[in-house]
Amino acid sequence: VCGLDEAGRGPLAGPVVASAVILDPNNIPDGLHDSKQLTAARREVLFELIMATADVAIASVSAAAIDRTNILRASLEAMRRAASSLQRPPHFALIDGRDVAPGLPCPAKALIKGDARALSIAAASIIAKVTRDRMMSAASHHYPGYGFELHAGYGTVHHRNAIAELGPCAIHRMTFRPLRKD
Repeated sequence: VCGLDEAGRGPLAGPVVASAVILDPNNIPDGLHDSKQLTAARREVLFELIMATADVAIASVSAAAIDRTNILRASLEAMRRAASSLQRPPHFALIDGRDVAPGLPCPAKALIKGDARALSIAAASIIAKVTRDRMMSAASHHYPGYGFELHAGYGTVHHRNAIAELGPCAIHRMTFRPLRKD
């Protein structure tokens, strides 16, 4: 069974990142929980443990692709790519949320609040969140002044002020308010 989750549906900038994780039932890291309930330091520790003990695949969809489709389609596409990239094809997938990604390599079930209900989804949430946070921190070097290393592209006051001062950059989602021009 693989768990699937994504990170980055709500931010104004950056990609949406999905992860697929098949845990080793004989070596499950202690403390797996919804990534939003963990400190950044604990997520980093669990990230390393999951990567060392599980079959993991990660996929992302860019801000430009999000703008071409929409955030739901982009999230589901990232999940499909992640599940399809696992070394071992999954027999079944558990997905955090309401929707099952089309084109998965196996049958699947969506679970609302799945990251709190299934360890494999919790592991996927940690991998996706840490990966996306690292991507946004790296983006801060290419696009200084926005504070991506601090807020990961979410619509904080600091980020909105930076957009007002600097204008949007190449990784902003132009179809998201307040960037969208109606």
